[in-house]
Amino acid sequence: VQLQASGGGMVQAGGSRRLSCTVSGRTFSSLAMGWFRQAPGKEREFVATITPRGGSTPYADSVKGRFVISRDDARNTVYLQMNSLRPEDTAVYYCAAAPVPFRTTSLVAYWGQGTQVTVSS
Repeated sequence: VQLQASGGGMVQAGGSRRLSCTVSGRTFSSLAMGWFRQAPGKEREFVATITPRGGSTPYADSVKGRFVISRDDARNTVYLQMNSLRPEDTAVYYCAAAPVPFRTTSLVAYWGQGTQVTVSS
């Protein structure tokens, strides 16, 4: 299974950015998908996840109300729409996948390569 993330870059505080992650090598619709992030000197932390068929979309408290996760099973792609970005959202964002729902790194079966998001004040 391969996960290819894209969409990172630099954005000013208050702006928006959309990350994408395309999956190959396994039936996408059966996978729970999600995003984690890791800032310099910090542990990788959960951001959001979406279950198969999009039935459930839990978010970290720090992004709730600002970020939206969605999936397009026809395109084997999961998205993370990030709005009202803050400097503290600066991190490398990692796409993640697993055959079961997850909120911790220990349950993730597959990782993408990471994409840098930098929010300037």
